[in-house]
Amino acid sequence: MNIQKSPDKLTAKDYATDQEVRWCPGCGDYAILKAVQRTLAELQVDPDQTVFVSGIGCAARFPYYMETYGFHTIHGRSPAIATGVKLANPDLDVWVVGGDGDMLSIGGNHTMHALRRNVDLNVLLFNNEIYGLTKGQYSPTSQTGTQSPSTPYGSVDLPVSAAQFALGAGGKFIARSADILQKHLPVVLKRAYENHGTSFIEIMQNCIVYNDAVFSHFTEKSVAADMQIHVEHGQPLIFGSDLDKGLRLKKDALELEIVTVGKNGVSEADILNHDEKNRPLAMLLASMKPPEFPIALGVIYCDPSPTYDKAVYDQVESVKTKNGPGNFNKLLRRGHTWEV
Repeated sequence: MNIQKSPDKLTAKDYATDQEVRWCPGCGDYAILKAVQRTLAELQVDPDQTVFVSGIGCAARFPYYMETYGFHTIHGRSPAIATGVKLANPDLDVWVVGGDGDMLSIGGNHTMHALRRNVDLNVLLFNNEIYGLTKGQYSPTSQTGTQSPSTPYGSVDLPVSAAQFALGAGGKFIARSADILQKHLPVVLKRAYENHGTSFIEIMQNCIVYNDAVFSHFTEKSVAADMQIHVEHGQPLIFGSDLDKGLRLKKDALELEIVTVGKNGVSEADILNHDEKNRPLAMLLASMKPPEFPIALGVIYCDPSPTYDKAVYDQVESVKTKNGPGNFNKLLRRGHTWEV
């Protein structure tokens, strides 16, 4: 166990344990770990009031490497356990870490319920479109045609869009970033931390062994400018190497189209501005994918509402005010009872 004496100002190293970080060399998880540690340091988050909860998978090693409290739990159940942690101690900052298989397959229902309840959690979904820990089977987010040990002739499944799933489940904060975006990812993490409710962040993460370069069609430097659009509330939805491409709604249709400023009479006034509270727009942005459209990165949707944990505690206080202090003995004997 580490014996840590916190300095006046914490640094990223103060959030790192003495455990050897063990992922495959080149794994995107290393970059995400560094981004999280750096973000917590910038926010000066209290390690004694911070908890990381994970399920099963490569991403689930995360709590071992964070000098905070942590639980390495069971497959797919980390959102449920994290909900219990938050309800037991609502003052804690609770982070949930899992992969696309962990959170969208066996744990899809638990992820859904955390989102619809709006529990005050920060959910980090590492999406590498494959099962990495169990040797490369296709996952719920794997693209149709993915060849793997479980689909040697190519997957025939239609993949799940994590961001669209979160929106459909009633999520109030949906964001997206990527492991290699080391300036962008901390900004998204800070926004998630500041949000009250379930903050859902899909992080595109490269699995160098079983699904290498699966996101290269939008992460490679040669294509990034044209295949990424960084959305920011109130700002025009513009992208491209010359920042002359933009998104607008088609006439008489709730569909997006790409236009070029300065051509065919298109001006900057024709370009849509991003509105975080606009759920239909968020769904359109979340559904975009290359090569037809750039992938939307940043806070796609943010419309805060009362949290589940606060509602639970408010209800408890209301009942106590109305009925007075509880009596456990009376509680056990109320209703239908009988003697044997």
